[in-house]
Amino acid sequence: MKNLSIIVAVGKNLEIGKDNQLLWHISEDLKYFKKNTSGKTIVMGHNTWKSLPFKPLPNRKNIVLSRQKDLQIEGITIVHSIEDLKKLLITNEETFIMGGATIYKYFINIADKMYITRVNQNFDADTFFPEIDGKIWKKNSQSEWFTDEKTNLEYCFEIYTRN
Repeated sequence: MKNLSIIVAVGKNLEIGKDNQLLWHISEDLKYFKKNTSGKTIVMGHNTWKSLPFKPLPNRKNIVLSRQKDLQIEGITIVHSIEDLKKLLITNEETFIMGGATIYKYFINIADKMYITRVNQNFDADTFFPEIDGKIWKKNSQSEWFTDEKTNLEYCFEIYTRN
C-alpha cells in the first residue's frame, strides 16, 4: 500500500477518545481534517464509523474495516481484512487512516505519513494513539500553537514522515 497517511488528533498523553466519542471539538481541527481528506479515500474501523455524526463522510470514499462478516452499510465499502484493503488501495492516491485505536496500532507500522493535531491538555480517556517512535518517524513540520475560541484549548498541527 503506497501513499498511506494517518490523520489523528491527540491529547498530551496521546489520548484520542472515551466511550467511542472524541474528547474535544475544535472547529479548526475539523476543517483541517476536511481539507486534507476531501476527495480522498478514508479508512476506519467499525466503531469509528458508528461514532460519526454524519455518515458517510461526504466527498470521500468511505471504507470500513470490520471483522463482522455480515455487515452491510449502504454507500460505503466494507472490507474484512488488511489483504482485502490492499487490493482496493492499488492507486497512488493518498489514503487516510482515521481510527480507531486498533486500526492506528496496525497502520502506524506501515503508513508513510502522519497528520497529527496536538491538543495541549490531558484528558480522561479510554482510547489512545500508539507511541510515536522517533527512530521511525521524523517531524517535518509543526504549526504555531493556536487557541480555540470556544474551548480555550491550545493545539497545533504536525506532519511526520517515515524515516
